[in-house]
Amino acid sequence: MENIATKKFTDRLYENVQPIWEKNHNHPFVQGIGKGTLDRDKFVYYMKQDYVYLIDYAKLFAAGVIKARELEEMGKFAQILHETLHIEMDLHRKFAAEFGISREELEETKPTPVNIAYTRYMLNVAQNGSLAEVVACLLPCAWDYWEIGRLLKKQYKDTLASNPYAKWIETYDSETFGEGAKWLINLMNELAEGKPERELAVLEEHFQMTSKYEYLFWDMNYYKQEWPI
Repeated sequence: MENIATKKFTDRLYENVQPIWEKNHNHPFVQGIGKGTLDRDKFVYYMKQDYVYLIDYAKLFAAGVIKARELEEMGKFAQILHETLHIEMDLHRKFAAEFGISREELEETKPTPVNIAYTRYMLNVAQNGSLAEVVACLLPCAWDYWEIGRLLKKQYKDTLASNPYAKWIETYDSETFGEGAKWLINLMNELAEGKPERELAVLEEHFQMTSKYEYLFWDMNYYKQEWPI
């Protein structure tokens, strides 16, 4: 009898999220980065909003430390938390400086309604949910950014040398960033193993919801959406 490879939970997540991720990948903000034609002021707006987003996103890794039961998992979450706060955010500040954004400007940025809604959704799950639910919220940002980096690198490789956003593309196409995404993918599969469908459905709902928020985040930055009053 021919062996059939067992389908992993993240295969299901990946297949079902494609309609959302395709919209993310084709969003004019993302395509503008790839082409190098995105208005500078929109990218500056994004850099500021992404900075304050990262502060809350990092807290999910802290929640992972608390909720993890294995020392190895606790150590990995602590490592990623440290790298986010002391390496990724420092790189973010340096890259922002190339676009004339000071550290003070980054730290004085007030999050938009979409930014607040997105991060508060994840933090609420981190506070009240399981480790698997935390990972389901973390995963879309890490995985889809990796997908976008690889997609844009392949799609616009011939014009990358003259692209003002090339460093952004190279960062998310990098092996280092990909390793972090792959670790979360593997952990998601481990945590999902043996769970009943009702629990898997909750995990997928979080994955789908945060993927939708990723789209809203691109849209928010493209149109520079602030409070209406």
